[in-house]
Amino acid sequence: MTKRTITSYFLPQKKGRGDEDIPVVEPNQPIIIDNEEVERNINNDNVDEQMPNEEGIGLDFLMRDPGLRKQIETYDSDEKDLIRRSYIDFGPYQPKLDNYPYSGSEKHPRRFQKSWFVKFPWLEYSPTMDAAYCFYCFLFAKKSLGRCGSDTFTLKGFKNWKKVNNGKDCAFLCHMGKDSNSAHNFSTKCYFNLKNQSAHIEKVVEKVTAEEIVKNRLRLKTSIDAVKWLTFQACAFRGHDERSSSINQGNFLEMLKLLALYNKDVDSVILDNAPKNAKYTSPLIQKEILHVYARKVQNSIREEIGDAKFCLIVDESRDISKKEQMALVVRYVDRSGLVRERFLDLVHVKDTTSKTLKREICAVLSHHNLNLQNIRGQGYDGASNMRGEWNGLQALFMKECPYAYYIHCLAHQLQLAFVAASREVPQIHTFFQQLIFVVNVVTSSSKRHDELQATQLAEIEHLVEIEGLETGKGLNQIGTLQRPGDTRWSSHYKSISSLLRMYCATRLVLANIASEGTTYAHRGDALNGVKLLMSFEFVFNIHVVKEIMAITDGLCQALQLKTQDIVNAMHLVFTTKTLLQTLRNDGWESLLHNVKVFCEKNGVTVPDMDSPYVDVLKSIRQQSRQKDNVTMEHHYRVDIFMAAIDRQLQELNARFSERATELLILSAALNPRDGYKSFNIEHIFKLARDFYPIDFTEHEKDHLSYELQHYWLDIPIHPVLKNLTTLGDLCQGLVTTEKIKDYPLVSRLIRLVLTLPASTATTERAFSAMKIVKTNLRSKMEDDFLKDYLIVYIEKEIAETLSEDAIIDAFYMMKERRAQLNDIR
Repeated sequence: MTKRTITSYFLPQKKGRGDEDIPVVEPNQPIIIDNEEVERNINNDNVDEQMPNEEGIGLDFLMRDPGLRKQIETYDSDEKDLIRRSYIDFGPYQPKLDNYPYSGSEKHPRRFQKSWFVKFPWLEYSPTMDAAYCFYCFLFAKKSLGRCGSDTFTLKGFKNWKKVNNGKDCAFLCHMGKDSNSAHNFSTKCYFNLKNQSAHIEKVVEKVTAEEIVKNRLRLKTSIDAVKWLTFQACAFRGHDERSSSINQGNFLEMLKLLALYNKDVDSVILDNAPKNAKYTSPLIQKEILHVYARKVQNSIREEIGDAKFCLIVDESRDISKKEQMALVVRYVDRSGLVRERFLDLVHVKDTTSKTLKREICAVLSHHNLNLQNIRGQGYDGASNMRGEWNGLQALFMKECPYAYYIHCLAHQLQLAFVAASREVPQIHTFFQQLIFVVNVVTSSSKRHDELQATQLAEIEHLVEIEGLETGKGLNQIGTLQRPGDTRWSSHYKSISSLLRMYCATRLVLANIASEGTTYAHRGDALNGVKLLMSFEFVFNIHVVKEIMAITDGLCQALQLKTQDIVNAMHLVFTTKTLLQTLRNDGWESLLHNVKVFCEKNGVTVPDMDSPYVDVLKSIRQQSRQKDNVTMEHHYRVDIFMAAIDRQLQELNARFSERATELLILSAALNPRDGYKSFNIEHIFKLARDFYPIDFTEHEKDHLSYELQHYWLDIPIHPVLKNLTTLGDLCQGLVTTEKIKDYPLVSRLIRLVLTLPASTATTERAFSAMKIVKTNLRSKMEDDFLKDYLIVYIEKEIAETLSEDAIIDAFYMMKERRAQLNDIR
């Protein structure tokens, strides 16, 4: 027998879901009075916050396609109004496609026209059913009477396009009806009445003064400001104990108290001075406010995209509660010519198979009215479920949209290439193993870490005293040794740089451990570390690797910029190869000189470079006893220095597929760098013809070659556009100088190329934010709450532009509110 509290009998009960949802009072069943619950419901909870909410309905992913969504009549009566409000907030589903499918007779096929959306704002279109529907009638039409055509615009869908442009007999006009009491006009009145919540009869009867409305809005605005600030700072909302007697009621309530201290008007309307039925402080209200912010941000992103082509950047990762989360970022060029990468959504996926990911991505795109056929790029990591040629995610999208070109994340690709290349040279591979060993010995305990920092501080003070170091703000910071990661090339560079910076301090700490260690194992490891640091080969290898990394790490960092375009990224790859080749040809003498200076400074013995080098492997082979006359200089220069660089160059040349390479080569013809040196009309025309044929009509393709000729004679000598260096700058320049009007086809092609991603760094940043937001102490965050939180936190640039009044109005429209927040119109 289930025990029930007395307050559970007075809560609103759901209807129509079976007998198990209706509470049955057994004759002998005891009623347990929970005093704390009674007090909490009477004194703390808001009546406004106890109303039916979206729990279990999944409003964030209500099906928007009118051909696939459930009818309003199928929902429970207590949910219908909430569902209607959510759909009203979404608006009619009006996908504006470049080409709608033909239907009807073969001799005179016809298709849907997007211009009808302007003439009939209630009109909706379903891409899956190729049919038209009425948004207002879907929301408020009564149950079908069974008459012919009574459910055409709500359930079956209208497809007879021939009858649309038919004068007075237009099918859409007939559906609307001439009588003001027609079914469509009745639904229209209901739609605007619900949208204008203040005009409801309940609100009209209950007269509210303008002063009370101002107070209500101020009270809600204060809660909105608290939610906004806490979200921007990635802080938790709730506290462990939020009772009035608690010393710390949590960040949200404590923030309200602080705001009340600085404003008497605020203090007079919030917390204890607020009406019991509309305090706007409960956890549900906090989540609703955050949800409104997130929806507004998503809508802003959708409006910013407009009809532009876009790229999908997707990655998945586990959160702290072991849930697999998929981050979806869209890359596009906005109306001003700026490249944008926006965090659009976070989806909890049950598995990471390509079919599951595609299904969830398509659901998100459909929800935001983004057409699958507008995808012009895909950016993923190198996992098999993403890049698989036959069944990978990129292949599944390519089947439906053949121009959604897949670009393997260049930053991730090159990082893996550099790490793999460094391990191909035996001496460099051994060096990294030795590096990890030294770092582990020194940083394995807090005592050694403290000793390292103390030694480093003493060394810096001594060098500053003898003027051996440059002083200034931010210089000579106390640090620690860093371990290199398995796949992050930048972590290798940081590890090497930290060891070189703290070489003397590290050596001294190891020497102290070797002589005063508590166990023989500690003393032996430390002694081995000292020997490594004092060996010439270790010192030489660390300088060689640092010289190579100084060039390649800069490339990896540049590729992770949000605004990085694929053309400039390939130029950076080219310049990196050039710098590596220059280092190989001309960098030996300076490198050897720097190594010798470092050795002399730190007491490391430098071998005679003209003496013979003894290869250990060859010396133990029976068939290799004759001398090879290899000198020490030849060994260090050829076997290590040149070999390490050659492996890096080989990896850079072998990391791009033939199709991707052709696309990148043709795209480079648009690069404005060096006075448009790479400009090539044939390459640009081929790029449009072979890679983007669907984005240009046959007439536009013919006109493109002539437009390119005028473009070549004009743009390279334009005072504003002639000295540009990146394709992104050129795209913005064409807009600001209004040259986009003269060269619309070239501008369109530039935008398509800019849509291609250079890296998936934005999704990586999203997961970094997720680790900040969802921590061990907040591991039970709901998926919807986490998603809303991350959208606002990551896209705070957009969230900051949203006014509190807009948030209040959207909050008021979500559902029925006890307190009135708008004037009666």
